Amino acid sequence: MRISLTLAILMLPQQPSQGVATSWHLEYLNITEAHRISRGSGVVVAVIDSGVEPIPSLEHALLPGISFVEGDDSQGSTDEHGHGTAISKLIAASENDRDKGISPASKILPVRVLDGRGNGQTDATTEGIRWATDHGADVINVSTTGGPDSDLRRAVEDAISKDIIVVASTGNRPEQNIIGFPAYVDGVVAVGATDQLGNVSAISATGDKLSLAAPGVGLLGESGSNGQSGTGTSGAAAIVSGVAALVWSRYPELSAAEVVRRMTATAVDKGAPGRDPEYGFGIVDPVAALTADVPPLEASGEPTRGGASGQAAPAPERNTPGRVAVIVVAVAASLLGVALLVVRLRVRRRGPGG
Repeated sequence: MRISLTLAILMLPQQPSQGVATSWHLEYLNITEAHRISRGSGVVVAVIDSGVEPIPSLEHALLPGISFVEGDDSQGSTDEHGHGTAISKLIAASENDRDKGISPASKILPVRVLDGRGNGQTDATTEGIRWATDHGADVINVSTTGGPDSDLRRAVEDAISKDIIVVASTGNRPEQNIIGFPAYVDGVVAVGATDQLGNVSAISATGDKLSLAAPGVGLLGESGSNGQSGTGTSGAAAIVSGVAALVWSRYPELSAAEVVRRMTATAVDKGAPGRDPEYGFGIVDPVAALTADVPPLEASGEPTRGGASGQAAPAPERNTPGRVAVIVVAVAASLLGVALLVVRLRVRRRGPGG
């Protein structure tokens, strides 16, 4: 089916009074401390978006990708819109960049499905997810939303069944009270946006499928390199994808479901106690996700989302390459499945690249 997609971002001009545009989310999430524990090495994040330009802050991270836009034979390295590049910066921009990424040592697999106006169709996104699944994706980030589509659902479910984390933005149309596809699909990590005070953004779509919340208001670079900051669930999804890379790099023996559980179990609970339609399980907490003592799924008897706290024994950061991943644009819900630990000890992360 050819259903139009919507970018989960609103463009806000940078205000002169702000001076140097802020990356407030880095301090808010205590990313400096998180990077003392993990930087995301060995994990590949696929960005299904408008392409990713090989700008200086991303040159270290970019892998050869693919384009599903008619007339573009690049390997995903053409971005006429800027959205995909901005999302990738939030995930993996170099530590030498003023606006370093959440997981600066992770790799980006660009999958272009949107044209220069930010328009795209679900069939391209579906093919993009399938391609990423078959080309080594560890995490798939989707920062677009659309209506229900059976082929897209099957592509997402197939990725999840192959131990890939799919993260998607919920969308920017809360007046409709609808979480878009593919965020609505079971097993997707669906992400909503919060502001500098930790309040859910007025533009963030909410609902029972919401998994996590993350900063998404006034993020520098979310709108690309055009002197604007961005507000939307797109950036929030990118941040959660970056945190997933940090956690998986630190704990390479975990399954996708257990990585997601670490993020949901350690999230800062906001709103109504427990999971709620505005924050999901809460605002993602990278340091807690990296250090908390979270029982394995089979030991806890709980689903992929639950609560735990405490300190875990130090674990070496993984330096083996990750699977090339494509991330579909649109916040995701929770991940299903139980992992085979030693048997699947990151078998899918042994390929070239990383």
